[in-house]
Amino acid sequence: MRWICVLLFLILQGALFAQDVLSPRIANYDIDLVLDTENKQVQADQVVRWKNISSAPVSELQFHLYYNAFKSSESTFMKEGSLGGGMSAESLEQCDWGWVEVQSLKDSAGVELIAGAEYIHPDDDNEQDQTVLRVPLREAVQPGEYATFSMKWQSKIPKIMPRTGYNRDYYFMVQWFPKLGVYEPAGMRYAEEDQWNCHQYHASGEYYSDFGNYDVSINMPSDFVVGASGTLAEKIEEGDRATWRYVLSDVIDFGWAASPQFVETIRQWKDVEIKLLTYPEHVHCAERYFGAVTAAFEYMDEHIGDYPYSTLTIVDPPIHGVFSGGMEYPTFISSVSFCFLPKGIRTPETLVVHEFVHQYFMQMVATHEVEEPWMDEGFTTYFEGKILDGYMGKYTSTIDWLGVQVGNESFNRAEFFNDENLMAAPSDTKSYEFDEGGYGTIAYNKTALWLTTLEGIVGEETMKVIMRSYFDKWKFKHPCGQDFINVVNEVVSEKHGDTFGADMNWFFDQALYGTDLCDYQVKGIENKEQKSASGYLSNFEDCVTEEGQLGKYSSKVIVQRTEGMQLPVEVEIFFDNGESVLKSWDGIERATTFVFNGDHKIIKAVVDPDRKLTIDKNWINNSYVVAADRAGIRYYFSKLFLATQRVLESLMVLI
Repeated sequence: MRWICVLLFLILQGALFAQDVLSPRIANYDIDLVLDTENKQVQADQVVRWKNISSAPVSELQFHLYYNAFKSSESTFMKEGSLGGGMSAESLEQCDWGWVEVQSLKDSAGVELIAGAEYIHPDDDNEQDQTVLRVPLREAVQPGEYATFSMKWQSKIPKIMPRTGYNRDYYFMVQWFPKLGVYEPAGMRYAEEDQWNCHQYHASGEYYSDFGNYDVSINMPSDFVVGASGTLAEKIEEGDRATWRYVLSDVIDFGWAASPQFVETIRQWKDVEIKLLTYPEHVHCAERYFGAVTAAFEYMDEHIGDYPYSTLTIVDPPIHGVFSGGMEYPTFISSVSFCFLPKGIRTPETLVVHEFVHQYFMQMVATHEVEEPWMDEGFTTYFEGKILDGYMGKYTSTIDWLGVQVGNESFNRAEFFNDENLMAAPSDTKSYEFDEGGYGTIAYNKTALWLTTLEGIVGEETMKVIMRSYFDKWKFKHPCGQDFINVVNEVVSEKHGDTFGADMNWFFDQALYGTDLCDYQVKGIENKEQKSASGYLSNFEDCVTEEGQLGKYSSKVIVQRTEGMQLPVEVEIFFDNGESVLKSWDGIERATTFVFNGDHKIIKAVVDPDRKLTIDKNWINNSYVVAADRAGIRYYFSKLFLATQRVLESLMVLI
């Protein structure tokens, strides 16, 4: 009878992992863990099945050991100041640090390899950092072959840290197990030769992993409620403990959370089960979460592509777990409700939409957030705005409270342009190399702004084609920045020919690889009446002294570029008869002048009237209006001021 059960299990497992193969499935994990809630530890058995996709043998493995970032104050993560002032005095006294130790790692022949393992530091010279483990192999993994390794490891869960940890009876377990880096064959992304890409764990930037299948069994006290990546395949209760088994295919990671306080609420969108786990006092926020995430599902499904998974779990952390809010893992995200704030402050909606979009950009399109964070966070911020503006209104999607209304675009502009480090680094800087600050505003906000600016230049429909084409081409792969640029150049050329030049590299050289700011302004408007000619017109004897009014005007508008970025821009010019004209300027020179001769004065000019250049730092100086003639004290004061100025100018001759 036992062998029949085993056979059925294998058939079921094969069916779960064989359907709709979407990804290369390079790194696959089976993890069987026990959560010790008394000692805040995990004991686990782990099997890794890894494929060598390069054309040469691979003689070592490299693992991320994320929890060692919390081992001491000397890790690179802690030295980069992720906790600001460091751990609290209480946590230091109670030694609330965390760690992970690989106790055994054997190859398929049962040969122990851990004795030859060593910690390496590919990003710095910090010998105290133990977040990357190098393991030499007894036999190299041949090209195109899979190799299987069995591991035993133990971890001490840290008191709630950024992204992960425990507090009281709340556990948020992400970046929690020994995970392989990505082995890049020459020609993949920027690799010039075959190499492991396995960065140390940094305070900024998190993800870069291969796609694979996950089968994770979590054993814990039976009164806990669990939420995790993937589908709950089975739950087995044994006395006062229970084992929750989850399976998931074609993803780059796996996360889970648990607490006996969780209240579970479930909704359905098409074939996707959406599960919200929250503490009782936050249950009233459920409809806000479901409404926003449903809008995100519908937008991404229509404009980008299908959501290929059957579940999405949203965790709303308690206040003592707030560090774990606003995180994204495959089919598993967290938000922060801040229920004490008014409903008009859209924090839950903003965060849940942002983290959901990560299911597309970093999960399905698996970019490298450490090396190119703009491709992960910037793209997500861009789509966050699209979704929220459509769902809650362009001018109310972030704040709508007591008459204060702020849209997502305005909020992004405010966050970026109020930062002190606007020009600290180009957008393509590695996450841990923002030495002068600016990581968040540049990777998130600036990228979103230049993406909307790119949309303004090439047009909304072209931008939709760009984003859909990029997703279709690179889903379940590892693109780099140049891959996105190539898609932009291809689509823009197809849609617009050489209207914007041979390619759009000129744009990316400034927006992505440069640090210059953008600002265009209307410097001034001038209207001069055209008068009949006077003076010696026909000979040297007859002087025409009267200037006749012709009833016509020579008018001009002066537009300036005050910052370094050079972008094409439109200028709308309004006349006193109610008519207007729209002019285009390549924006390259420091200034340009538009001249008109006719019967009507110019009364107003606006640079970028449709606000296509969202990266323009100052929209206030984009318009200029000719002041109307006014009587009264202002009129006489201006006359006095001008007269005084002329007297002073005359006196200058005598000096």
